[in-house]
Amino acid sequence: MPDGREAAVVHIKPRMAEIDAAAWDALAGDTNPFLSFGFLSALEESGSAVPETGWLPRHLVLEDSAGAAIAAAPLYMKSHSLGEYVFDHGWAQAYEQAGGRYYPKLQCCVPFTPVPGPRLLACDAESEAILAAAMIEIARRDDLSSVHVTFADQAQAEFLAGRGFLLRAGYQFHWTNRGYGSFADFLADLSSRKRKSIRKEREQAMAGLQLRVAMGRDIREADWDAFFDFYMETGSRKWGRPYLTRPFFSLLQAAMPERVVLFLAERGGSPVAGALNLMGGGTLYGRYWGAVERHPFLHFELCYYQAIEFAIAHKLARVEAGAQGEHKIQRGYLPQPTWSAHYIANGGFRRAVADFLAHERRAVASEMAMLAETSPFKS
Repeated sequence: MPDGREAAVVHIKPRMAEIDAAAWDALAGDTNPFLSFGFLSALEESGSAVPETGWLPRHLVLEDSAGAAIAAAPLYMKSHSLGEYVFDHGWAQAYEQAGGRYYPKLQCCVPFTPVPGPRLLACDAESEAILAAAMIEIARRDDLSSVHVTFADQAQAEFLAGRGFLLRAGYQFHWTNRGYGSFADFLADLSSRKRKSIRKEREQAMAGLQLRVAMGRDIREADWDAFFDFYMETGSRKWGRPYLTRPFFSLLQAAMPERVVLFLAERGGSPVAGALNLMGGGTLYGRYWGAVERHPFLHFELCYYQAIEFAIAHKLARVEAGAQGEHKIQRGYLPQPTWSAHYIANGGFRRAVADFLAHERRAVASEMAMLAETSPFKS
């Protein structure tokens, strides 16, 4: 495969298990837990992101002449667009109505995880360029419609835009720690009306319930059994078919116990709701939530307020609470841009998508500006 560097070779790996874990983690760094070998491997070993569910691993590893890994990228051949959170179903429909075959496509991402971060795991621009060229070459060789690099950090998205990819903008809602010493300090930063509203929500949310924060190896298998029930209940309503299997959660804890935080609401010692979070790089990442009992504002308590309290107590810089949700703004989570990059093989379709994305980027910028005006913080 031509890559522009004589001594370097790009290898395609069909499983994380065929990649050296230490070499991968050295490239991924330790700030983003979702890029770690442990997380990506748990998705595969648990049967969550595997060919049978439409995720065919095609991970890239760039090796130098001595066989040492110098760059890598999590890559999948996809037969659908589920579990990505950057929606291209409309593109697929338009492409196929015009007589094309949109699937399979290549997806460079962390499955089921709308968390921004690097996707080309490399220490220099030359290696990043080789990985980008390799993805395009695979698409050309296998006659694939497109390559999608989703939730890339802005620098890499713009880097890819200079190499034939189309830039797409979106936004999420993140909470920033402004040096708070307590949750009360955070509330003092809000308008009086918002402070009162949050206090009232918190009082109602935990009425008759007790909170338990379980971390690392203190999380029991019974806790995961309960949480999986919560996850399945919520996932069945939101997606129709939840993405993760029960073994994933045990594998996750085994792979990175120091990064896992579980907020559980219990009644008489039995969990009735929970929220799963991961830590890394000064950030608490909210991932999944669910409940088997209905309590007003319990979702806000476990997913947003407890996350803020935990971040303040552990001096974390921010909380990223997942995709979507304008209701997060009134709870202190403000809009932040997200980015993805898309390579479209067909010239005519590429021009149509480029025109759509230009309009969409302007709309996203306008929406973010309007949403920022509704901030609950004091002027």
